[in-house]
Amino acid sequence: MREALLGLVDRKSGHFQLESGHHAETWMELDQLFTHPAALEPFVEELGRRIARHRIDAVYGPLTGGAFLAQAIAADQGLDFGFLERISTDRPGLFPVDYRLAPALRGAPSGRRVAVVDDAISAGSAVQASLSDIESCGAIPVALGALIVIGPRAGALAAERGLALEWLVELPNAMYVPTDCPMCAQGTPLTKP
Repeated sequence: MREALLGLVDRKSGHFQLESGHHAETWMELDQLFTHPAALEPFVEELGRRIARHRIDAVYGPLTGGAFLAQAIAADQGLDFGFLERISTDRPGLFPVDYRLAPALRGAPSGRRVAVVDDAISAGSAVQASLSDIESCGAIPVALGALIVIGPRAGALAAERGLALEWLVELPNAMYVPTDCPMCAQGTPLTKP
């Protein structure tokens, strides 16, 4: 399963800035996951089965990859679906991006047991912001899910919030706060993905 799933995305080495603001040595072209739905289907089904064990009512995901995955899982498992839109902020430093439910969807999660999924979780910025927003709408998060977990942050985030964590593939990836980044210290410029 691991190699088949990882074979759906290109991986690059370099000095990358993630959405969270962290720096990392590996970049994955995650949008490629969704260009061949038939190839992705067995992974969606397996992750969906694992998430559904937590007796959820709906699956939510941040646009784009998380929303595509959430919709596919919801369709496969007969659950409701919602997505969160990316909102840029002018916050400096780490976690400069928010995710929000569209106004027409804000009442949907109230009182419901939900899972938040993303194609991959590394620093966890998208799922963390998504969790905060759906909780503000009255949702009861019970699980996080990802096709790929990169590094230890997903597990830590799930533990901090008392959530189950379901994933299919786990990968190591060194991630750094920019001030502690060894590639920055060596003067290595950021790589454009």
